[in-house]
Amino acid sequence: MRLTLAARAAAALLAATVAALALPAAAAAHVTVNPSTATQGGYAKVSFRVPNEKDDANTVKVEIAIPTDKPIASVSIKPVPGWTAVTETSKLATPIKTDDGEITEGVSKITWTSDAAAVIKPHQFQEFDVSLGPLPATDQIVFKALQTYSDGEVVRWIDEPAAGAEAEHPAPVLKLTKAGATTGAPANTAAAQDAAATMNDDDGSDGTTITLAVLGLALGFAGLVAGVLAYRRAGRVG
Repeated sequence: MRLTLAARAAAALLAATVAALALPAAAAAHVTVNPSTATQGGYAKVSFRVPNEKDDANTVKVEIAIPTDKPIASVSIKPVPGWTAVTETSKLATPIKTDDGEITEGVSKITWTSDAAAVIKPHQFQEFDVSLGPLPATDQIVFKALQTYSDGEVVRWIDEPAAGAEAEHPAPVLKLTKAGATTGAPANTAAAQDAAATMNDDDGSDGTTITLAVLGLALGFAGLVAGVLAYRRAGRVG
């Protein structure tokens, strides 16, 4: 009986290991902005990463809202083959002062629409690059996003961060640090932005977490198997 119970426990632990491999991937399938950090007052090139989390529909349109309460004077879009980008502007409640005068309107939304050949198919993703700046003096920018599928469903990635709560449809968030907060860090260079993208890439952090979790479960499974074998050897000796 003891051996049977131990075998069942080993099977349950193996099933948990398989689940650990699958669940984090599903949880990470949301729209993100990469890198996830930038510097206040500087310029940054960010990528909005849009995965297709459906098995039977394609992503055909992506909309990103640019907050006007924390205005950004310059918003430039990198072309994506097969996708048409359209920007919308809105009047700013607080004009942006520049050396060339005040800016009273700013980009408030970017909409990318795909042609038939460029859709984001199931289990694929696409990145949409945008240059932003100067970035406002605030702790973070929340970019609410809408993802439209070929079956007509619209997923609203608009949930803002809340302390101690995990949002069901989190909006992409760009954290902003004060200039000079990191000693010795190069300021506003392409190399620095690429390095930040590598260090803060969501996929990289998720991959490390998954690896550590699976390794822990695997070690636990190996220990349980060793215990079962020891129990069987002890039974034979007795």
